[in-house]
Amino acid sequence: MSINLFPSFPVLIVDDEEHVLKSLSGVLKSSSINNIICTKDSREVLEILSKQEIEIILLDLTMPYITGEELLPIIHMDFPDLPIIIITGNTEVSTAVECMKMGAADYLVKAVEDSKLIATVKRAIEIQELKMENITLKKHFFSNELEHPEAFSEIVTGNDRMRSILLYVEAIAKSAQSVLITGETGVGKELIARAIHSLSGRKCGTFLPVNIAGFDDNMFADTLFGHRKGSFTGADQARSGLIERASGGTMFLDEIGDLSHASQVKLLRLLEAQEYFPLGSDMAKRSEARIIVATNRDLNKAVRSGDFRKDLFYRLSIHHIHLPPLKERMDDLPLLIEHFLKASAEELGKKKPTPPPELFTLLGTYHFPGNIRELKSMVFDAVIKHKSGTLSLEAFKNAMGQENIRASIKSQVVSSGDSRDELLVSFSEKLPTIKQVTELLIAEVMTRSKGNQTIAARLLGITPQALGKRLKKLRDCFPLKG
Repeated sequence: MSINLFPSFPVLIVDDEEHVLKSLSGVLKSSSINNIICTKDSREVLEILSKQEIEIILLDLTMPYITGEELLPIIHMDFPDLPIIIITGNTEVSTAVECMKMGAADYLVKAVEDSKLIATVKRAIEIQELKMENITLKKHFFSNELEHPEAFSEIVTGNDRMRSILLYVEAIAKSAQSVLITGETGVGKELIARAIHSLSGRKCGTFLPVNIAGFDDNMFADTLFGHRKGSFTGADQARSGLIERASGGTMFLDEIGDLSHASQVKLLRLLEAQEYFPLGSDMAKRSEARIIVATNRDLNKAVRSGDFRKDLFYRLSIHHIHLPPLKERMDDLPLLIEHFLKASAEELGKKKPTPPPELFTLLGTYHFPGNIRELKSMVFDAVIKHKSGTLSLEAFKNAMGQENIRASIKSQVVSSGDSRDELLVSFSEKLPTIKQVTELLIAEVMTRSKGNQTIAARLLGITPQALGKRLKKLRDCFPLKG
């Protein structure tokens, strides 16, 4: 499998022949590995290693001053995790075996084929990246502390599950491999993508988000890859695509689950071969942009139905982040409300209003189909309508709407499937009476509303007066909690 990797640190090439240095660096640059240091003097190697981190060393054996065979054990002793690839004219098997014993990662004979050299270097880079990710993950596992919390300043959470996700983001951020972010609409997939870019160290490139929902194949190709002049009607001049604009940075493709099969093939080629064809061109261009994709669709299901290519799914999900919906992190609700109240007040030039205690109870009964984005809209709308004093609940009640509240109750009773085995409420052979069901339902709704009859009545779809009568009637024969 081709690897979409660029070294985090320079590749060091050590050879006393100038033409060999030019040849090897030229081959690597043709595969977009441009971060290269060359030296003809083997005496400079240890000094270079002491001053900066190196990703991989390509080392010749036969050189004046200090031979490669002398350097190899010294480098391996001082830098045991640094891959050293021997490239030499020596074809003796015993020499190759001895080099491998001394710590060489691989052994290539001059003149090595370009494809073999590139594959060997990229495999070494991949192993280095995986090692670094593993070290970072272990470090985060034991410390449970974010190294760069500032990168997540826009992500408001105190939820343990979300914290684990942020730790994972820190661990994979510097990898050049693609990332798949899944989750319902409004959970913050783009914020996670921006955090990955911020932590990636890609200072020379930009973060470029593109929502590709509704793109046909031509629009997808033209937007991402650009076109040549005259490639189609209306193409009066050549135009570069967004992939070129994102070179050295990060391209974020949202709604990836909506891609047509033809576009999926083009994206797969971009990821595997790191190249693309502008419309109307038969000359491939190299890509140096990291690709992050997101979708609210179940790609596993789409793969099974044939709507999404299996090979593309596996290629995208090397790093997979699934963001939980707001209803699964309701402990974040007070933090989020406070954050959005402050942000909306600042944006609108108002004093931050005081939320009533009932607000948290009211919103705690809602399932938030629009997730955090919906909560933000609710808060901003309420602050816009706010005059003075305590924040009114009316804007929130109107936003939730009677139909949405009923849908919320339904979603808490029945899961998304149609099977009766997935019902959260089931009955034995002997059916309960309406009176018994009413008692249980009212007891449950009073618990969820924390005894607030106004909120409980809205959840049941009745007036507070009607609920009061039912409670009084039930209390006469059965004392209810709350």
